[in-house]
Amino acid sequence: MKKISMRYSILLVAGLFSSVLSPLSANAQTADKPAYLFAYFTGNGPAREAIRFALSDDGYSYKALNNNEPVLNTAAISVTGGVRDPHILRGEDGKTVYMVATDMQVAKYGWGPNHGLVMMKSTDLINWEAHQVNVPKTFAKFKDANRVWAPQTIYDPKVKKYMLYWSMRFGEGADIIYYAYANKDFSGLETEPKQLFFSPDKQACIDGDIIFKDGKYHLFYKTEGSGKGIKKAVSSKLTSGYVAQDKYLQQTTDPVEGAGIFKHHNGKYILMYDVYTKGRYQFTESDDLENFKVIDQKVNMDFQPRHGTVMVVSKDEATRLTKYWDTLGSFKTPVQPLAKASEHNPVLNGFYADPEIIYAKKTGLYYLYPTSDGFTGWAGTYFKTFSSPDLKNWKDEGLILNLPEQVSWANRNAWAPTITEKKVKGKYKYYYYYTAAQKIGVAVAEHPTGPFVDSGKPLIAEKPRGIKGGQEIDPDVFTDPVSGKSYLYWGNGYLAAALLKPDMISIDQSTLKIITPDKTFREGAEVFYRKGKYYFLWSENDTRSEDYRVRYGTSDSPLGKIRVADNNLILSKDPEKGIYGTGHNSVIQVPGTDEWYIVYHRFTVPHGIKMGSAAGYHREVCIDKLDFGADGQITKVTPTLEGIK
Repeated sequence: MKKISMRYSILLVAGLFSSVLSPLSANAQTADKPAYLFAYFTGNGPAREAIRFALSDDGYSYKALNNNEPVLNTAAISVTGGVRDPHILRGEDGKTVYMVATDMQVAKYGWGPNHGLVMMKSTDLINWEAHQVNVPKTFAKFKDANRVWAPQTIYDPKVKKYMLYWSMRFGEGADIIYYAYANKDFSGLETEPKQLFFSPDKQACIDGDIIFKDGKYHLFYKTEGSGKGIKKAVSSKLTSGYVAQDKYLQQTTDPVEGAGIFKHHNGKYILMYDVYTKGRYQFTESDDLENFKVIDQKVNMDFQPRHGTVMVVSKDEATRLTKYWDTLGSFKTPVQPLAKASEHNPVLNGFYADPEIIYAKKTGLYYLYPTSDGFTGWAGTYFKTFSSPDLKNWKDEGLILNLPEQVSWANRNAWAPTITEKKVKGKYKYYYYYTAAQKIGVAVAEHPTGPFVDSGKPLIAEKPRGIKGGQEIDPDVFTDPVSGKSYLYWGNGYLAAALLKPDMISIDQSTLKIITPDKTFREGAEVFYRKGKYYFLWSENDTRSEDYRVRYGTSDSPLGKIRVADNNLILSKDPEKGIYGTGHNSVIQVPGTDEWYIVYHRFTVPHGIKMGSAAGYHREVCIDKLDFGADGQITKVTPTLEGIK
């Protein structure tokens, strides 16, 4: 069986939330008044076909965690870049939780064929181990299956194993529900799928959900016949003998799908389903699993779910989840796979881009200042920083600037920061320039990790005279070691430069120049000085392009003119390694040496190249060696998966 294994984790902020990682409560299902965890997705699209969580303390009123953003890194856990129909189940040991989902991105690949499912497990509901299973490739008998939809899991007490069941289709035939047993570590399927149930009218049956009551297994499923609703089949055995009941159980005439059934602590059974043509969910209630009544008047949600399931959790678990996801709100990014011990690219766990790096004399540490990525349309609203003693091991230092709470003039599109360390009256100060709402601001702190205080207004808010296109983004600050003066560079579609005044929060307008090197310049300028030369690096093409790449030129002055050599492409994709979209860099010199490194972002590996334009906001930060020839020309960089050795 071919299995792809990944483990996921999050680097916590300096000991914060340490209690979150304790094991799940063994008596979570039997607490007198439990809470309820809702796992769901929200629609079609790279950012919507992703797993989200919501919590309820009564089973009726639900609040989305993480500001209704994904809680897992979809690109990393799936082949297609999308996951749908999550089903979540507590294990028999009381502490392990199992989750399965359809590996499918409708927005990119349409409704089929699709072949995969994702199997996940966790002991804390935050860190998940995930495995991808391609059913047709795993089982030759099913090589012609063109749909693998809506998997779910249930424990089989007879064989003491976890059983997965899902709907599967061949050709243009009807979808049938199959089952197979998971292997011991829940990383794949150890038995060949067998038929569990097919609709007696030979119509499709999908979205099965099984619940055990009074010695019987009740299988709820969606039909594709007249009414397009929810029916039920019942058996005294888990894997066979299901008899369909000729009765629709949904309480609406609109088409529905994604039945989810769970028992409330008040003894009622809650059947919920996705009224997918109306963009809403409906909740119903029953005492006997036969007769259901609408209880929408009891239900409140601050999100619009698609096909999800609910699992009982303890109050302690709910508190820990809330503390973890909501203390920083959407400042937490979905979990990202940890690098292997021998690999250091990417250097950060999570989606980040546009990295700026400095060495701080005050602390003797390196600091990375990236764009927080993973948001559709580059919609992030905050900045973080990371510290390292060696450029390999990075510590998450947490949030340093939150636009909605700390910046009065902008609350969106937090992009591409840059920073410089200056000694002012004997004390170090840090001047942090950043993009917000397509303008450039500046915030000041006395420590590399803040707290940073915004100046109260944008530093750059308008296009330079004579410039009609492009954007006022991507600042770069450079302090000339020769003169001690500091300069600011910025622009998308053009490159502007100006001397910063001594206050470092305003520019000398009389020095403003347009120094665009050539037609390859797109954005992401980076300036540094080495052995009498000023080096100017920039990114070519769009960040969503696999050919996003870095070129350079040199000058005798911080304000140009820039000389561009014929062979000036120094960083680009490497398809053999699965590396694409390499650009928007910064450069760092190891103090006291002539050892240099380039820090840049690329599409997330390995799935970014499959994500289309969404790869442009699912990026990761990497560091590789930067070398120079005897004549001072930059040697072409080899992008690696290993990073610094």
